[in-house]
This record gives sequence, structure tokens and C-alpha cells, in this order.
Amino acid sequence: MSENPLPEHVAIIMDGNGRWAKIRNFPRFKGHWEGVDRVEDVAHAANNMGIKYLTLFTFSTENWRRPQEEVSMLMKTVCTVLETRIDKLLKVNIRVKFVGRRQELPQEVLQSIDKAVGITEKNTGLTLNLAFNYGGRVEILDCVRKIAGAVKSGEMALEDINEGSFSNLLYTAGMPDPDLLIRTSGEKRISNFLLWQLAYSELYFTEKFWPDFGEREFKKAIADYQKRERRFGKSVSVKKPAAL
Repeated sequence: MSENPLPEHVAIIMDGNGRWAKIRNFPRFKGHWEGVDRVEDVAHAANNMGIKYLTLFTFSTENWRRPQEEVSMLMKTVCTVLETRIDKLLKVNIRVKFVGRRQELPQEVLQSIDKAVGITEKNTGLTLNLAFNYGGRVEILDCVRKIAGAVKSGEMALEDINEGSFSNLLYTAGMPDPDLLIRTSGEKRISNFLLWQLAYSELYFTEKFWPDFGEREFKKAIADYQKRERRFGKSVSVKKPAAL
């Protein structure tokens, strides 16, 4: 770690739970449970470092295509985790937010998420965004629908549509775009995650599976980020542009 600026917002694609379990001859759910522990480790590390936002790709809109047994297990897991571990987040001043589509989620999952969000809403430390039932293309389409409806009703004029007004209708409205995207497991793609928001993000890829990615690996990623020069299209290093 250096004295250079920390990222304000870090996004993570937590990949490799199933492969981590497979090479150890464990059932897949063991990998997911081990991954839950890493979520807690990384969230606490980010909070202690003073990072303001951490967005975790928890369940994608494409994950519904997985075997029904695994999907059901993942739904039960998120409910159990939010019910049993939310007090820990509350005590260390972490705030939980939901980023994604609510429509397709089971009622018990929505209740668990809403409870966690409500309990922690007054916390002022790290904002932990759970991107659950999230897809970047779906988010953009939902935003376009909102704009089309606002223009049709006369609430918005065509001249009012710009990058700022568009960003304010995304799931992440009110948050800065990620400075850094981390993806584990050796894959080098963004997989429909935060397509609009990642336009100028720094990318960090690691061979580590998510269950092996703890506080030490997270700090390595942050240290790597601190060595980079961010130009935002200009020829010299510049400060992050102010929100539109």
C-alpha cells in the first residue's frame, strides 16, 4: 500500500466458487459458503481502509439458467447470511444497499434484503452494494424505459437527456462510478456487469478463486490500483472528474 489515493468505489465479480469446490472434491454449495466468508473479510477490509463503496456481483440475471437446485440453494444462502450476519455489519458502521431487479425475486429474499437495508440505512461507513438479480443490459433497458415514460408524460424533455440524467435513473443513482473493477478466477471479461458505470474503471484480474481472495489479496489489488495513472481520455494524469 502507498500514500496515493485509494479508490472511492470498488466493484468485484466474485468468480470461481464452484471450481474451487470441484478441485477439492467438495459439493458446489461448499464453495458458495466459503465465498460468503470472503465477502465479510473484504467488506471489513474496505471499511477499515476508508473505501466508501463496494459493489459485489452476487447473483446475475443469467444465473437463473443454472440448475434449479443450485438457484434455490443460492436464494436460501442469501437469506440465511443476511439474517445471521447483519448485526456484524451494523456494529462496524457498514450500510447495505440493493442493486438489481426486484421483480423476479422470491418474497422471502426481498424481505431479507429489505430488512438488511432498513437496519443499516443510518450507517455512515462503507456502502456495501449487493448486485442481486443484476444485469447491465437489463439495467440500461430499465433506464431507457423510465426516460421514455418521462418524455411521453411530459415530465422530461428530449433536451434534458444527457449522461447525468441517464446516470440518475440507473440502479446506482447517487453513487460514483467504480474506480476499480476486480475479477477473480482468471477470467478476463466483465460479463454484463455495470456496463455503463465501468466506462473509465481500472481493471484488475487475478487467478485466485473467490474463496481464496481474502483481505491480503484485496490489499494487493488496491496497491496495484494506486500505481496506475488515470487519464480519463487526456494525455496526462488527472483527478477523477466530478459527478455530472
